[in-house]
Amino acid sequence: MPIYKTKLKSREEVAAGTMAFRFEKPEGFAFKAGQFGDFTLLNPSETDAEGNIRGFSLASAPYEGDLMFATRMRDTAFKRVLKTMEIGAEVSLDAPYGSFTLHNNTRIPAVFLTGGIGVTPVRSIVLQAAHDNLPNKIFLFYSNRRPEDAAFLDELMKAHEKNPNYTFIGTMTDMEESSRQWDGETGYITKAMLVKYIGDLMLPIYYIAGPGAMVTAMRKILNEAGVDDDNIRTEEFSGY
Repeated sequence: MPIYKTKLKSREEVAAGTMAFRFEKPEGFAFKAGQFGDFTLLNPSETDAEGNIRGFSLASAPYEGDLMFATRMRDTAFKRVLKTMEIGAEVSLDAPYGSFTLHNNTRIPAVFLTGGIGVTPVRSIVLQAAHDNLPNKIFLFYSNRRPEDAAFLDELMKAHEKNPNYTFIGTMTDMEESSRQWDGETGYITKAMLVKYIGDLMLPIYYIAGPGAMVTAMRKILNEAGVDDDNIRTEEFSGY
């Protein structure tokens, strides 16, 4: 796998405590929606025991002109440097990796069960599917405490305008702490919620992305409903 150099183009806050970073797409770089890369800081101003390398899902879709990832901004040396590095500064990119990608059989629905920053690879998949006019039925269940905590929320809610085969189901678990209006679902993702939108839970292939505890809980719900592990794919986001 070749190692690329890429320059920071911009950064912005995309949810409370979450920032997105856009980089130039290196010449000849190609990836599948849902894959990730290892980003390495070059000669950072500080470092710590966690080191100068992090793996991030590529939240940008392959058709987009830039590469983008988003992350929760914990207080680590890596993220302090990332937050303050100059626009135009170079990082090293080792990519692409991963198989958290949309299956090929267009007759089988895809159901994404995501929480928090776990939505990043799904943004890439949802936008690319709309761009390619894919016939796959895609359901995205996206759980957060509040709308303020949900990265790319408005964009993902509107994606159905370009893709009638796509259904977005957002759910909030702590709306009493929010100052935004929310007309969607509330509470945690449950079997009843899945059945409400999907119907037959045996039909889809499921993709679970989020914190470890959420991945475990979602797999348990699916297994208890009779879904085979062969039809469940997971991507754990630990530590962000």
